Amino acid sequence: MDKTSFSNNEGKPIRCKAAVCKKAGKALVIEEIQVDPPQAYEVRIKILCTSLCHTDVTFWKIDSGPLARFPRILGHEAVGVVESIGENVDGFKQGDVVLPVFHPYCEECRDCKSPKSNWCARFADSPLSNTRRYGMASRFKDSTGEDIHHFLFVSSFSEYTVVDIAHLVKISPEIPVDKAALLSCGVSTGVGAAWKVADVGEGSTVAVFGLGAVGLAVAEGARLRGAAKIIGVDLNPDKFELGKRRVIKEMTGGGVDYSFECVGLASLLNEAFMSTRTGSGKTVMLGMEKHAAQINLGSFDLLRGRSICGSLFGGLKSKVDIPILVDHYLKKELNLDSFITHELNFEEINKAFDLLEEGKSLRCIIWMNK
Repeated sequence: MDKTSFSNNEGKPIRCKAAVCKKAGKALVIEEIQVDPPQAYEVRIKILCTSLCHTDVTFWKIDSGPLARFPRILGHEAVGVVESIGENVDGFKQGDVVLPVFHPYCEECRDCKSPKSNWCARFADSPLSNTRRYGMASRFKDSTGEDIHHFLFVSSFSEYTVVDIAHLVKISPEIPVDKAALLSCGVSTGVGAAWKVADVGEGSTVAVFGLGAVGLAVAEGARLRGAAKIIGVDLNPDKFELGKRRVIKEMTGGGVDYSFECVGLASLLNEAFMSTRTGSGKTVMLGMEKHAAQINLGSFDLLRGRSICGSLFGGLKSKVDIPILVDHYLKKELNLDSFITHELNFEEINKAFDLLEEGKSLRCIIWMNK
């Protein structure tokens, strides 16, 4: 990466292209925007490539309430290069290859220091801000000087973005950037859920409900942990047959040791829960419930030993665990090749939405300059 092209812009606004969401469910508009320089504890990144996650699509469709904000720059699964840094930034320098991550890791709070979870008590309770330490202050402006909203503290559907260091991970430049982008959200969520949250044991049985990128990543994580049998349940959520629970129990002699709900349906979560073994079965919820529906589980089934938990970002602490996943890939242990089904130029970004909604893609890599 030629650092000389960066030096002239340090401390100054940059004008670049971004795909802006101006109305719920409508095509993104590619236009020139201004990206302000990073403030203290922030880094400005040149995005190399990004991809589309179901979470982007979910928020793209929201047309009312506090989560509906327009105009907005979506995107949160990406890889980039550090262009410039603000004050009080340690551990990052111009030219570093980095992953922006939606889930914060401040490294200082009680939860970040604890091995028990990946929650961040300092930052994770404020998901609606534009910037992590500056509230609704935005680093993006349109051609008229009006603010553009951020998304999940990343906003990778822009040639440049500004990210807080609590959401940034430095990685080895040896990993291909398209594979690295996958570790920014979906694949890390799935693999981490199998490794960190469920702690899948060797010789165990696993059921994965929903075979999108996250579900397949769960299966990959379970494979690497030595699971004896991995059952994938791909489904149309409107036509799910309750009999599949019975089939799974027959296949495993009483139920699986671990099940993972990767779609985001309360009814499906109950089926995943009931597919596990009485006395010891564990269910992990990874899908975001799109309608905020209540979850109903039988108290007697819980009493008999089954357990259930939720997980954000697969229980991973980004700065610690993502470099480990990169290392597994470089050692040819972690398979990332099968997740990329399509590649598009940035100007074609709206096609990625069509492909994902039609169920034709797992991950579509969107190249900024190709």
